[in-house]
Amino acid sequence: MSVTSRLISGSVASWIHIGITLVTQIALVPLYLTYWNIETYGLWLAILSLGTLLTSLDFGYQEYLGYEFLKIGKDNRLLVSKFLCSGALICLILGIVQITIISVFLLLGTLPDQFNTTTATIGKNEIYEAGTILLIQSFSWLLSGSISGTINRALSTYGYYPRMAWWGVLSAVMANVTPAVMVIQGFGLLETGIMVGVVKVFVEIPIYFDRFRLLRRERIRFVKPSLKLGWTTFIQSFFLSVTALLENMRQQGARLLITPFTGAAGLAAFSTMRTGTNVAMQGLHTITNPLMPDFMRFLHDRDQARCEIAFGTIWMITVGLLAPAFAFIQIFIAPLFMTWTRGNIPFNPWLFATLSLCVLIYAITQPAISVVRGNNLVRQQLVISCITGVIAIIGILILVPRFGILGAGIALLIAEITANVAFLYVAKSWLHQNRLFWPVKPYGIAVMSVCIAALSMAALIVFPEAKLIILLVSSILFIWNFGRYWHVLPLVAVQRIKNILGVVG
Repeated sequence: MSVTSRLISGSVASWIHIGITLVTQIALVPLYLTYWNIETYGLWLAILSLGTLLTSLDFGYQEYLGYEFLKIGKDNRLLVSKFLCSGALICLILGIVQITIISVFLLLGTLPDQFNTTTATIGKNEIYEAGTILLIQSFSWLLSGSISGTINRALSTYGYYPRMAWWGVLSAVMANVTPAVMVIQGFGLLETGIMVGVVKVFVEIPIYFDRFRLLRRERIRFVKPSLKLGWTTFIQSFFLSVTALLENMRQQGARLLITPFTGAAGLAAFSTMRTGTNVAMQGLHTITNPLMPDFMRFLHDRDQARCEIAFGTIWMITVGLLAPAFAFIQIFIAPLFMTWTRGNIPFNPWLFATLSLCVLIYAITQPAISVVRGNNLVRQQLVISCITGVIAIIGILILVPRFGILGAGIALLIAEITANVAFLYVAKSWLHQNRLFWPVKPYGIAVMSVCIAALSMAALIVFPEAKLIILLVSSILFIWNFGRYWHVLPLVAVQRIKNILGVVG
């Protein structure tokens, strides 16, 4: 399968995955708010957020192994086998440690404190159920996310990312449909959490069979795992793992940090408002993830032209699609949101606009992030995550008591801008040291698209009666900016983007 075919197949599968998640999340919110009260819904979101934080070290280790597999390459199958089996052993140990920690907290009765809920309507029984669900999620993650994720990263080296992405579509369907069915049937928090965990494990069974078959096809053998090698790679990945933890604190931990100030209802409002932007952010990964193996090869080959193809593809999505979409959706999002949440959660246009800007800034930062992460510059990543994590946490603690959930959005926006500047600096430095250069003009035009979107959203909020005029002016500016972007791209990048989009040049 060619580079273009892999990119298209992997991206289509990932976009379908995201689409399924988006559709089910849109459907689930009114279901939750119909059959559960808003505090229970907020507690469910807190469980999901804390579960994500607990898997950060494991996920960081998987990411490190994934890049090591890419560095080893396809030909050294014995070394790939050693890294895979040793890495799976460490993932198993990490999973057992996580389960043990949660079990101890649950037995001692201290786990409820981790949810930081101040809502009196949530009783101790529901909090204990939340802890039980968290334990079940840990078992499920060990089998359906930890070891399986490591195998997926090894297979991606041999071009099987699209295949694993299509299996991910099946997992997404089952993971999102299950809670919907349970809630409609009238089941509560505990029953829903148990069933979600059980379904995730059962769905993995046929996928494991396929993974093992592909490993045999590529002659990747199961060898005796080396605890020493596994431990060495874990230590080497420690900075990346801590980085993942801090990154999740910035992305998911914000939910938990605002709860003491706003209660579970405020958490539900913030998380629900963030649903659309989260989906858009995940959608960006559907572009970068399939591209990463080939992008790494372009960097190592010092192939400036093809690197610019990768950069251009990502920024094309921002300039041509994301920035205009976020600006124009501001016109009709409020009534849709009120209908979606059945009037239980008020719409905050400034929060929505702020979270939208977070996604756009993250989007234009993606090429820089890919350079830094793809070359395992783990110390730089740790420094950036520490700085942005501290900014987000301090910002939330200062701004949420003053501005409510909008304060959390502002804190995240400041942290995202800081991350953009830091990643850009590190990526430029690495490229310069390796006889490559950063595409300054295309990047500047991508930044301009974000600025146009920001001004458009602000104008629509402040002057809603002039929305048609604002829409016309914004459209002209977006088209003008897109034209500028298209003309600064190298010819080879333009032709490749046309091929990817199915456009006849």
